[in-house]
Order: sequence, then C-alpha cells, then structure tokens
Amino acid sequence: MERQLHLRRLYRIGEHAIYAAYCQDGSGRNSMRAFMIVTLLLVATTMALSLAHALELPGKLRLKEAAYKSVQTIYYPGFTIGGFAEIGGIVALAILLYLTPYPGARFWWTLAALVFLVAEHAVYWLVTHPVNNFWVQDVAVSKPAATFFSMLRRKQSGDWTDLRDVWEASHIARAGLAMLSLISIAVAATFFAGE
Repeated sequence: MERQLHLRRLYRIGEHAIYAAYCQDGSGRNSMRAFMIVTLLLVATTMALSLAHALELPGKLRLKEAAYKSVQTIYYPGFTIGGFAEIGGIVALAILLYLTPYPGARFWWTLAALVFLVAEHAVYWLVTHPVNNFWVQDVAVSKPAATFFSMLRRKQSGDWTDLRDVWEASHIARAGLAMLSLISIAVAATFFAGE
C-alpha cells in the first residue's frame, strides 16, 4: 500500500515535470493555449455537424419516402469529409489530456470532453453507420467511399421509417454528446485564464 502511494506520487511529480518543462517559458504556454484552441475548433466542428443533422429532424419527418431517400444522398461526401474533425478531436483531446497535470479541474474537464466525444463517435459506428449503408446502397460512390460504407455492413430490413427513426435518433444522441464534449473542453479552457 505504501509502495503504491509512493509510485503514485512519483507519477504525479513526473506528470507535473513534463508539463512544467513544456510550459517553462512563454512559448510553451502559448503553444499549449494554441493547441487548446485547435482542439476546441475540432470539437466545435464535430458538434456543428451533428447538430445540423438534429436540427433538420422536424422538416425531414414531413418528407415522403422518395423525397427522404433523395435528401439522404446529399450528405455524401461533405459530412463524410467533415467526420475527420471527429477523429482529430478525439486525438487532440487525448494529447491534451496527456499534457494536462493530474489532478486538477482542467484534467477532469478534459477527460469528460474526451469521454463524451468517444461516446459520440461510438454511436456513429454502432447505430448511424449501419443505417448509412441502407441510404447509399443505390448511390454511385467512389471506391474509397464504397470501402468506407461497407465497414460494419449488416443487412437492414424493415420499413424505411424505422430506419429513418433510428438514423435521426442517433444524430440527436450524437449532437447531445458532442455538445457535452464542447461544453466540457470550453470549461477546461477557462482554467488557462488563471495562468
């Protein structure tokens, strides 16, 4: 038990030493702030794309099947390309978490932001992506896009409205999780003000 406490203290000292060495002079501190801004932009882009889908819901629920299926194809490749911000946000949050001293409020808010964004991404792969395969099955897409959409492909059956409801609900969930991630990283960013 005593040895574990000693190792924990050494780990914390090492973390603080890395952070202090990185931020020793003004340029390191400014680099950390710049990285925080880039991270905020990546998370904000992810949230904006998810929120855009969620805000379309009332109008899209009024569409008949042919119109709805036609509208679904307009998202590719734009939203697919925008999805790189999601991966970038996760990577940036993980790096930022690594560089943030533990324990402290900034560390916990950054961790929360990372958890929310990873959960948002998981909803995409587990719920949204399989339904995307249904929407693009009759759309001519490039070879890389075909490879992307074939990942986690499973046979979709049922009424198109069931698939629509799953797809739309997944985007509401994603928008909520992305918003929580953005709020968390914004709160973490406020702790830079005191430094």
